Amino acid sequence: MTTPHDLDDRLRAELAALGAPDQRRDLGEPLPDGGALTGAQALALFDAQLTSRLLDLAGRWLSGFGEGYYTIESAGHEGDAAVAAALRPTDPALLHARSGAFYCLRAAQAAGAFPVTSPEPEPEPEPEPEETEAGSLPVGAGIVVDADGDATVVVPDLPQPSPDDAFAAAARDVLRGIVASAEEPAAGGRAKVFGRADLAVVPTTSTAGSHLPRAVGLGLALERLRRGARPADGEAEAAPWPADAVVVCAFDDAAVDHATATAALNTAGWYDHTGLRIPVLFVCADGGASAEGWVAATLRARPGIRYFAADGTDVAATYRVAAEAAEWVRRQRRPAALHLSAVRLMEHCDGDAARDPLLATARLLVTSGYAGGEELLARYDERGWQLRRVAEEVLDEPKLVSPVEIVRELAPRRPVRVSRAVAEAAAHAAGPGAGARAEAFGGKPPELTGPLTLAQSINAALADGMLDHPGTAVFGHDVAARGGVYGVTEGLRDRFGAARVFDTLPDETSILGLGLGAGLAGLLPVPEIRHLTLLHGAEDQLRGEAATMRFLSRGAFRNPMVVRVPGLASPEGLGGHDRNDDSLGALRDVPGLVVAVPARPDDAAPMLRTCLAAARVDGSVCVFVEPIALYHVRDLYTDGDDEWTAEYAEPGAWADRHVPIGRARVYGIGSAEDLTIITFGNGVRMSLRAAATLAEEGVGSRVVDLRWLAPLPVADIIRESSATGRVLVVDETRRTGGVGEGVLSALVDTGYVGAARRVAALDSFVPLGPAARQVLVSAEAITQGARTLLAR
Repeated sequence: MTTPHDLDDRLRAELAALGAPDQRRDLGEPLPDGGALTGAQALALFDAQLTSRLLDLAGRWLSGFGEGYYTIESAGHEGDAAVAAALRPTDPALLHARSGAFYCLRAAQAAGAFPVTSPEPEPEPEPEPEETEAGSLPVGAGIVVDADGDATVVVPDLPQPSPDDAFAAAARDVLRGIVASAEEPAAGGRAKVFGRADLAVVPTTSTAGSHLPRAVGLGLALERLRRGARPADGEAEAAPWPADAVVVCAFDDAAVDHATATAALNTAGWYDHTGLRIPVLFVCADGGASAEGWVAATLRARPGIRYFAADGTDVAATYRVAAEAAEWVRRQRRPAALHLSAVRLMEHCDGDAARDPLLATARLLVTSGYAGGEELLARYDERGWQLRRVAEEVLDEPKLVSPVEIVRELAPRRPVRVSRAVAEAAAHAAGPGAGARAEAFGGKPPELTGPLTLAQSINAALADGMLDHPGTAVFGHDVAARGGVYGVTEGLRDRFGAARVFDTLPDETSILGLGLGAGLAGLLPVPEIRHLTLLHGAEDQLRGEAATMRFLSRGAFRNPMVVRVPGLASPEGLGGHDRNDDSLGALRDVPGLVVAVPARPDDAAPMLRTCLAAARVDGSVCVFVEPIALYHVRDLYTDGDDEWTAEYAEPGAWADRHVPIGRARVYGIGSAEDLTIITFGNGVRMSLRAAATLAEEGVGSRVVDLRWLAPLPVADIIRESSATGRVLVVDETRRTGGVGEGVLSALVDTGYVGAARRVAALDSFVPLGPAARQVLVSAEAITQGARTLLAR
């Protein structure tokens, strides 16, 4: 392993040994090889590279005395500064943990300290003064109101920052992340990431390849917006990226073999094969961790993805090929992969220090006549001292010191605004949108069609949601052509068109990735995962990507999404484990994630409206788990009683029937004074049947339908439990790690002193056929559990 000290000593010695150029050239002249870079641009690339390298050294220095908390270095990957130079600062970039030089160069570009070398898009017309909000004014601008009340936007002449200022500002960002400063511009001390909204750099985790599916989704969403799709008209506007923007997604060779990267590359190629455009440039920095030739063979073999390659240690070659690749993606609106050979220096790899990208760029500058070795060494030393001073300054900045500060941006809950959004949707559906709504439902809206089942109610609510939010898109495997596995989305494509209701390939990671990108672009995605079983293989797209976005960006970026999942188990055992999954623990464990489980038709529609509104207003990520066994059920107690169907509420009643996140529903059976049964999903129907049996025995029960499993309706749980002093928790998930554990913990935490008992499924997968009844909860088991509790 090359130590930081060895790497620094070697670079300094090599720079000093380069000597002076044979003949001086003007920095404005292009490189002698006829490349598009000028000497000034090559020198700026060197500045970005040395800034990144010095940040690596500063991070090690800070960690040496316990003040640096993140030390994944970019050393050896600094050639990606040339990739940033070949792109526009308005192209959204999803970087990886070794993209330090890219970030530094992007900061210089955005500050105007590095010339944009590709054609700029046509300028959009200036907005009228009355349409300009103060929050969207250019930096330094103001509004002057004359005597007649006319407003004029005034933009003063501002001095352009020097490259040194721009690189120092980028370095300050990174150093703040390393020391967990609360003033760090991306995550605010919560994590060390490369991310800033004003640089169009989307923060990502360091999980290998996990951000690639989002990049594909963002590319697809940008192309749909370019072709006329409308963003959701919520509080936040669509991302301000130009119509011809391309998405750049950086990763290293270690990610190539990860399932998420494989899924993303496959999805991009699949969409290209089907004729849909995805303008994404995948940039793989190959540090040699994989078997020799494997990365090239893998990327070359990807159908539908154009392959480009360059020596990533050579900035001139990298810039030339990257510019060609970026222009191809921008013009063709198709995906491409840029394969850069790199070297892994420092950390846990023993890379070849002779291939140091900084040394290669220094040699280029000297042999081309733009600078001498001593000059470059002086530049390196000066920047090093500059960063040392900045590091000492950020050490004194405040850290996050309270739980409230830390979780503030994780998942904001603004129930009043969500309720208002539902009321506004109702007013529009009953007023200006009534005609369009009647047309969409063929002249017969769902409130006039009679009692609906759970599946029919969800279908109608989806249609109403799409009418209300023009940016809403419903997609998943077979959701358009077949209406989904259970027919819940049937007819939606005919009503709203293939641009808003479309089929995807059958890969759950890619489906969620499409949703992540669409939400980031300002749309309101509603993806469907066919079965809860299939969600588990893609859960990190929810945990690591979706739920962390606000946390990693202080709310500057968000990915609103409502994921529909047919789930939970049927006592009939149809399909066995594949179709009967009741594992929800992994979802409830994700901070900020909303988990909704509607049991009845008259809850399903308002809960879905709440999820859509929360996604729009707060950027919430919601998982809407739909009990498969209840989709088409009509009866509750006896055949033909139709008591599990419900009338669909007309728009005028939506506001009154609004179901806030984290509020339960309570059913009173008999006197409702003897026993409280707390349950959800299939357990609601079974518990109501059990309560009816108990009522014949003189026992009055109140059945509490949790409805929301995250966050749990704790206040309702405590109130209803205290009312009887006897609690039976009916949990159709497993005893270990099930929802019941959370309910009982809430009771204990709040000082409940009454009796409690639990009826839960066994710690088993669901078997096929009648055997399922032996491991799942039943109405008979609930009745017996209640009798045992009452006998204490």
